[in-house]
Amino acid sequence: MKTATVIADTLLRITGAIQIVLGLLFWTGNALNLIPLHILSGLVLVLSLWVLAILAALAGVNRGFVALAIVWGFIVPILGLTQTQLLPGPAHWVIEVLHLIVGLAAIGMGQGLARRIKQVRTPVLQAS
Repeated sequence: MKTATVIADTLLRITGAIQIVLGLLFWTGNALNLIPLHILSGLVLVLSLWVLAILAALAGVNRGFVALAIVWGFIVPILGLTQTQLLPGPAHWVIEVLHLIVGLAAIGMGQGLARRIKQVRTPVLQAS
């Protein structure tokens, strides 16, 4: 379980960094031809989040947090793939900011799951 956690956590971190860099490029009107890479990287990020959620559930991490991460994993691509159709016009920046917040939350949840898995799997020795 430790190896799977490290791999999923590393993938989450790498794809998260890619997502942020690409997102900043898109916001500045650059590299729009890389949107398919952004989508693919986002899907890998979500799969990593789900793997961490499953591993967390197996490790006994709080079920509510695990369930939230799984549901959040559905929200990320739904919002990402439909965002161009939401609130078109001058107020579309609201959807772009929401997309950023939802993505950052997914990264944070994955990091939180990985941390909790490691805490559960490595019990702290207590002094007698």
